[in-house]
Amino acid sequence: MSRRHLDGADIIVAGHICLDIIPAMNGRKRRQGIAELLVPGKLIDVGAAQLSTGGAVPNTGLALHRLGSNVKLMGKVGDDPFGQAILSILRSYGEHLAEGMIVAAGECSSYSIVISPPGVDRIFLHCTGANDTFSSEEVTADAYGGGKLFHFGYPPLMRRMYEEQGVELERLLAGAKAAGLTISLDMARPDPDSMAGQADWMAILQRVLPNVDVFLPSFEELLYMLRPELYRELAERHGTSELLPFADGDMLGALSAELLGMGVAVAAIKLGEYGLYVRTSASLQRLRSMGHSAPLGEELESWRDKELLAPCYKVDVSGTTGAGDCTIAGFLSGLARGLPIEDTLLTAVGVGACNVERPDAVSGIPGWEDVQRRIASGWEQREVLMQLPGWYHDRQCGVWRRKGEQ
Repeated sequence: MSRRHLDGADIIVAGHICLDIIPAMNGRKRRQGIAELLVPGKLIDVGAAQLSTGGAVPNTGLALHRLGSNVKLMGKVGDDPFGQAILSILRSYGEHLAEGMIVAAGECSSYSIVISPPGVDRIFLHCTGANDTFSSEEVTADAYGGGKLFHFGYPPLMRRMYEEQGVELERLLAGAKAAGLTISLDMARPDPDSMAGQADWMAILQRVLPNVDVFLPSFEELLYMLRPELYRELAERHGTSELLPFADGDMLGALSAELLGMGVAVAAIKLGEYGLYVRTSASLQRLRSMGHSAPLGEELESWRDKELLAPCYKVDVSGTTGAGDCTIAGFLSGLARGLPIEDTLLTAVGVGACNVERPDAVSGIPGWEDVQRRIASGWEQREVLMQLPGWYHDRQCGVWRRKGEQ
């Protein structure tokens, strides 16, 4: 299926990175509430801690590496033991994968303590650390090194990227765009009570999205940033911030139209277990301006003015850590290899499905050809539960289209 040779190509994945510290709690009683565990003065007996990297840089970057892409990772850590642990884990996947990392003297590395008793939603104690001081000044023109695609992830967890209405994020993305790279951007949903949660995300997106070719937020992230009043209303009415069950085709259409109006060429909205929605610009000129990874030749028309949804593939789920990041890796890999948009979408949800077959973020990701063989073998897709009025299922391509799509 690949139409673009990737030898010498470079996908740069930059942004948030942290160390996840996950104490084993398998011996705890199921359904023992957090309030029963975290009692002041109480000693909690746990098992050995698992150390792993977390964040957009390792999750998306290592997934791309496992898919066979030539990847440079660009996150920021301190010169402390946690930073050394992060670099060591990256080197375990390939010595070169730590070469693009920024090590800041005297700063603390970001970490999360993940408290995950059986049968209870996880609690994360998170320190943003050196992510907060990541700046455009630390990414020189030499860092792009002939790269074709620049992916940046989780600016809501990086203080300099959202303060002053995103001036630093705009500067960073504009620099990569000026170097000719295709720019993709992923988000994270901030704590509403944090500084990031109080930021004016509509203003930030209006500032930075003209420099973004492919925007890949989740539905809840996008709703929080573009429709904060509706987000709060739905969350209060239903007693949950997990709002995917209340999404539908019309809402996705309205949100994606706004993103295209802000300047992106491709708006891809992650829908968790429902799949991946994508809408693209009707302008061939905008698609051609996507940089070094823009669709070429006969594939350019396949990307123009499309509105599609790819359902997830059926798998036995072991965990969902990093599922969205790995879905992004599949999408970017398909784009970089010059696939038609339908094949790129199927690759994205295929890589995401491989991810959830393992409890961690990246060990379930196979090589590129293995993913393509599994998709071509007739891998069964999940039923789409979302309301899609005016859509139809294109069984030949395995995607849903809004009526009028070809």
